[in-house]
Amino acid sequence: MPTERLYYRDATLLTFSAQVTARDDGGRRIYLDRTAFYPTSGGQPFDTGLLGGIRVEDVVDEEDRIAHLLAAPLESPQVEGQVDAGRRRDHMEQHTGQHLLSAVVEDLFRAPTASVHFGPESSSIDLSIASLTADQARQAERRANDLIRENRPVVVSFEDAATVQGLRKPTGRTGEIRVITIEGVDRSACGGTHVSATGQIGALLVRKVERAKGMVRMEFLCGGRTVERARSDYEVLAGLAAARSAAMGELPALLEKERSEFKSLQSARRELEERVAGYRAAELYANTKPRADGVRWLHEQVAEGGAEALRALAQAVTGMEKAVLVGNSVQPAALVIASSADSGVDAGQLLKKGIADVGGRGGGSPRVAQGSAPDQAALAGLVARLLAD
Repeated sequence: MPTERLYYRDATLLTFSAQVTARDDGGRRIYLDRTAFYPTSGGQPFDTGLLGGIRVEDVVDEEDRIAHLLAAPLESPQVEGQVDAGRRRDHMEQHTGQHLLSAVVEDLFRAPTASVHFGPESSSIDLSIASLTADQARQAERRANDLIRENRPVVVSFEDAATVQGLRKPTGRTGEIRVITIEGVDRSACGGTHVSATGQIGALLVRKVERAKGMVRMEFLCGGRTVERARSDYEVLAGLAAARSAAMGELPALLEKERSEFKSLQSARRELEERVAGYRAAELYANTKPRADGVRWLHEQVAEGGAEALRALAQAVTGMEKAVLVGNSVQPAALVIASSADSGVDAGQLLKKGIADVGGRGGGSPRVAQGSAPDQAALAGLVARLLAD
């Protein structure tokens, strides 16, 4: 028996009575003669709420019928349904806002919407256009909010697909279709839930514009989400400002100054690390006896930091006379081999063969190579063999 979709004609209807027409999965999958619960469809998520006092966990569109998946079995032949008002209102705001934004960017920039995604925190549209600037995004946002303030009527109608006119995007359906019209702005075939006037969207905020899959993805928020995100962003900015004893308006200049200072400090730190590494390399070199061929095999072990902790030391060793460094990190288990040009040792080949023997992986150039081992015991054995040869 087909399910009558009450939300088609009245998206504000949140309570209803219905007869159970079928049940499955021990009474946890329920079919009704009529429902106000919207199923996942057209990118819009499903409604939640209560059915016979039992939590609705999912709503599935099965063409003629709608399945309600419940948290527990339902045995009653007649039920009362209660749709979660907050979730429904949020979906109505986001979906109508999407129609409005899609219409605006197509009108302003000839950028048709190729696909839509409604997420739990933000929504997005993918636009069939090569690029969209930040100024264009702000222009679209301003135009959308102007139309919201004008409180344009949003009307639901049922029309014949063969004779319908003025749709923003052609529909491939036949027979009677449901059309959502934003007065003077947009007409789209859609089965989703919508507000009855643009003013009920509240506000529309474009959060991000980026390239995605050869198109432009525009992320946006509508209604209550804009207030929640604005509050969250304000608290973050207020915290950053308070930590610097500054006004929020001063943050851009202060953060740019901090970024510049940080880059300078990083540069100074690298220079100091290189100098310290040079001193350490000289110390290791002086305390290591050369082998018969005159090459000194230096060893350095660090407790943590991996190959990165040994990088400066490895570079210092490459500039020494007849020297090879075997360096290892305990946590994580990492190995670095570095060699001077006159040592006769190809660091990359030596490391690649040795690390493979213990089930690790890695590689590099003839002068510096690095890798990782599955455990410290295996790495320690390899280091001992390299230093003993």
